[in-house]
Amino acid sequence: MSMAANQRTLWLQRHAPVIAEPGLCYGATNLAAHADETQAAAQRIAHRLPAGIVLRSSPLRRCAELAGAIVALRPDLSVQHDARLAEMDFGAWEGQPWSAIAREDFEAWTADFADRRAGGRGESVRGFMQRVAAAHDEWLAGEGDALWVTHAGVLRAVTLLHGGVRCPAAAADWPAGELAFGGWLTFER
Repeated sequence: MSMAANQRTLWLQRHAPVIAEPGLCYGATNLAAHADETQAAAQRIAHRLPAGIVLRSSPLRRCAELAGAIVALRPDLSVQHDARLAEMDFGAWEGQPWSAIAREDFEAWTADFADRRAGGRGESVRGFMQRVAAAHDEWLAGEGDALWVTHAGVLRAVTLLHGGVRCPAAAADWPAGELAFGGWLTFER
């Protein structure tokens, strides 16, 4: 078998912009995305995907709607909802403007970035990374290409995992930059 025959691609697509005020913390909050932008994102990717690709989606509405729009354009595909692909849970910060979160609370979280629960009762970065890593490890051990319709946090987590980092030691180690809403990244294996 040639090396190319063994190559697999993991596509990660971010949901379209959510229907919410700018600057809102909404990790685990189940918000809808704008329907027209969701449809446009589906149209940009649907026919680029190879036949037989496995389509998984975060169960959160903003991703599930995009995955559904992709399947509507590509009836040869079906979607599997996977809770491991959901965004990080920010606990008491969910639904609050980031600007309303007490600076000392945010600094306490970033000072113990791996293990302190975000928003007091949310997920720790370590727990979030372990959850995403379980899905990533499953893809690595499996066969074939996959598309994950997911969130910015999961995209960043996979970027770390692809680079061999199972959990960032400090907040400064978390990948910076934004992936556009509806955009995607690919990783080869």
